[in-house]
Amino acid sequence: MADKVQWIRDELDGLRQQGLYNNIRTIESAQGAWLTVDGKHVLNFCSNNYLGLANDPRLKMAAQSAIEKYGVGPAAVRTIAGTLDLHRRLEERLAKFKGVPATISFQSGFTSNLATITGLVGKEDVIFSDELNHASIIDGARLSGARIIRYGHNDAQSLEDQIKAAGAHRRALIITDGVFSMDGDIAPLPSLVEVAERHSILLMVDDAHGEGVMGHGGRGIVDHYGLHGRVDIEIGTLSKAFGVVGGYVAASSEIVEWLHQRGRPFLFSSAMTAADAAACLAAVDILEASTERVDKLWNNTRYFKAGMKTLGFDIGHSETPITPVMLGEAALAQKFSRSLFEQSVFAMAIGFPTVPKGRARIRVMISAAHAESDLDRGLEAFATVGKSLGVI
Repeated sequence: MADKVQWIRDELDGLRQQGLYNNIRTIESAQGAWLTVDGKHVLNFCSNNYLGLANDPRLKMAAQSAIEKYGVGPAAVRTIAGTLDLHRRLEERLAKFKGVPATISFQSGFTSNLATITGLVGKEDVIFSDELNHASIIDGARLSGARIIRYGHNDAQSLEDQIKAAGAHRRALIITDGVFSMDGDIAPLPSLVEVAERHSILLMVDDAHGEGVMGHGGRGIVDHYGLHGRVDIEIGTLSKAFGVVGGYVAASSEIVEWLHQRGRPFLFSSAMTAADAAACLAAVDILEASTERVDKLWNNTRYFKAGMKTLGFDIGHSETPITPVMLGEAALAQKFSRSLFEQSVFAMAIGFPTVPKGRARIRVMISAAHAESDLDRGLEAFATVGKSLGVI
């Protein structure tokens, strides 16, 4: 009888030989500047906890109080018996925070993209997508059945050319990341807005890595560029800078109402838990009250990047706290990550298919939770490992 999974073993062996096998480490503590990982106390350069809110006592207290009142699970989808007053309050607060007419919350940023794309376009339509867009955008576009046309990364002229060459279609949608998660660069949103307006096409921005980071007090890339009212759809996540889990769509009242009716993850997957919704509300309170954490994040970013450049590392063209340390080959990146861990620094290697072959890297995620002494410790470890491996 044939071995039905031998091909999987062969593929896994191939990943190991190419240095592309993903060794998943286990976290044994709360998120913060330092973690316990696989039993070792290490400096955390991996998490998306931009503002250090994931273990904030105010968020934990809000979650605990919500559990006491509402229990641990929603027990239903939003359209049947899963919509809590907490969900409504969170959506109202997020709309105010973002300066938009309405928002709708989802279980994650990923499902927010799936719901929005499949809800707005279908087989008779076309999607113009930046060639480096996130996997959730790619998956949502594929699920929609629409024709997908990729345009050059952050290239408004390429977008214009593709629109002119697209031919007949019913509706169209332009989609871009706001902050690109692997390189840390940002979309040229003013130019993309001009193209979208010129051709009367809806423009959608996935701002997962811009929420809590870009704009005044972390209000995102649209606020950063002063483009309120000119970007049709913003996708936000609550699992990065907000420190919890979940996602949302910020848009016109009509688009949000339509997603209530046709957003499949809203219709067919259980609602965000009460604890998560309450913790997210507490995070909005903190961001609205002060820009202190966002300011600290950017001060830390400038300090660390300057130190890495002085050491001689190639950190690409990042414009955000995302700091890619470019190493090239996946095997070298894996070895570099293991050596950093021996130096008590947790910074994972990223290779194909997350990034193109030959573009493997260590991606350092800076946080407001880091003290300057933490950053100095990280720079020291990078210097030690970089010299030992001949990178610098």
